[in-house]
Amino acid sequence: MDSMNLWGRTSDVIVVGLGNSTLDDVVKQVATSQNRVVTPDAEPEKGYFYRSDHFEFAKKGVPALHPEMGGIDFVGRAAGYGLQKRDEYTAKDYHKVSDEIKPDWDLGGVIEDVQLLFQVGFRVANGERLPEWKPGTEFKAVRDEMLKSAGRQ
Repeated sequence: MDSMNLWGRTSDVIVVGLGNSTLDDVVKQVATSQNRVVTPDAEPEKGYFYRSDHFEFAKKGVPALHPEMGGIDFVGRAAGYGLQKRDEYTAKDYHKVSDEIKPDWDLGGVIEDVQLLFQVGFRVANGERLPEWKPGTEFKAVRDEMLKSAGRQ
């Protein structure tokens, strides 16, 4: 978790790189139990998947989950509110000294997202299989070779 949703509950969960690994399937199961939907990156043109911290894992063949600050469809808010708040935060506070607690923060979204991520981690930790890259993803061959070398395939 790099940053969290600070403006309330959302009906969606954005996963950067959605569709690449079986971790997405686990996120979808947990999100459904929260009456939420999983959606892909709202701004793929910005290349968040290839610029994120988890990309170093991907290059070595290890699937990692990258949720993007919860979602953008805020419960009880007009369409566009989520992207507006995210853009404001990036422009005014992200990696700046002004990045401090604000009076308009609603941590209900953080709580829901942390519960989701805990459940994902719990299910993966207790699952019978390690997370895998889905067929056709660019990192699957690296993972398959790593597992083969380790005698796990």
